[in-house]
Amino acid sequence: MNRLEKKLNELKISGLKAFVPYIMAGDGGIEVLNERILLLEKFGATAIEIGIPFSDPVADGPTIQQAGIRSLENGTTLSKVIKELEKFRDEISIPIILMTYMNPIFAYGIEKFVQDINNAGVDGCIIPDLPIEEEELISHLLDTADIELIRLVTMATPRERIERIAKLGKGFLYTVTVKGITGTRNGYGAEIADFLKMVKDISPIPVLAGFGISTRDQVDQFSSYCDGVIVGSKIVELFANNDLSQIEELITPIQIMNKIM
Repeated sequence: MNRLEKKLNELKISGLKAFVPYIMAGDGGIEVLNERILLLEKFGATAIEIGIPFSDPVADGPTIQQAGIRSLENGTTLSKVIKELEKFRDEISIPIILMTYMNPIFAYGIEKFVQDINNAGVDGCIIPDLPIEEEELISHLLDTADIELIRLVTMATPRERIERIAKLGKGFLYTVTVKGITGTRNGYGAEIADFLKMVKDISPIPVLAGFGISTRDQVDQFSSYCDGVIVGSKIVELFANNDLSQIEELITPIQIMNKIM
């Protein structure tokens, strides 16, 4: 049981819900990565999802795309992020999840990538453009290193495929709540509640909802249907505006809410 699986298991036993914030590594400079992770941990984050900037993302909306551009302009690379994490991993007690695409991994070298992120203390990996039919390229190496491959399902994913995907993981199932790319949304269709409940009934592992969640009300709403939420674009936006108090308000209430329940 790696740190991610252990943390989610602890939350389940305690009746709490997960809050996983996403940040773009190198946005604001690679030197602020440690500071931001420690701040999010202090605010009550369950785990941290760290995005690796990539020139051709397929799942990122405008806010994260712009953060990726800023990061690339700062000279951020996958290698630099891994080395930075390795320097201060002992200071962080919560799980770290990397989000990247297969192109940078191929360029880095698949075996070297897994070895180096393992040495850097990474607990999970999200690769949005890796279908389960092709995941054996890397999944067996991640399994050996005890790094969880986090898989995604969407409202367009057939039920049979959701069942198949859910059985593969041990960390959590990333459940996409919109038909499209990341980015804040003002509202969601009524069908999302039924979708999350269906995935939750199917999945033997925790179900976390992500894409577009940006307000306290949305955090509360989605966490009532599943095991927690992932918030990306809003966190990236608030860090870019140096609005740390709003980040704390977004994360802390879900912890308080669940402790009261």
